[in-house]
Amino acid sequence: MCGAPKQGGALAGIDLSTQTVIQGSVWHDGAPVAGAFVRLLNQDDEFTAEVVAGPEGEFRFFAAPGDWKVRALAPVGKGERTLAAEVGLNETTVAVD
Repeated sequence: MCGAPKQGGALAGIDLSTQTVIQGSVWHDGAPVAGAFVRLLNQDDEFTAEVVAGPEGEFRFFAAPGDWKVRALAPVGKGERTLAAEVGLNETTVAVD
C-alpha cells in the first residue's frame, strides 16, 4: 500500500509567493481517474515523489521551480506531462490511455 498523503483540499494558508505548487488531475475518456499513482520526476527522469490521486483524480506536489515531469499510472493506462514550474500555482492535467 502506498503511504502517500490524501489529496485534495484548499490551498488556504499556503503562501504562493514563496511556494512552488504543481497540482492537477488525471483523466481518462472524459472522466477523472481516482486512485491513480501520480509520480513527480525531475529533469533527469529521477523519481522525486508519489501521491495517489483523490476521488476526482486530483493530485498536488510541493516542489522547487524548474522542469518537471508528472507521470500517472492507473489500471486504465498511463500518461505523462512535462512542465516548467515557477513559484506559485502550476496546474496541469494528465491524460491516461
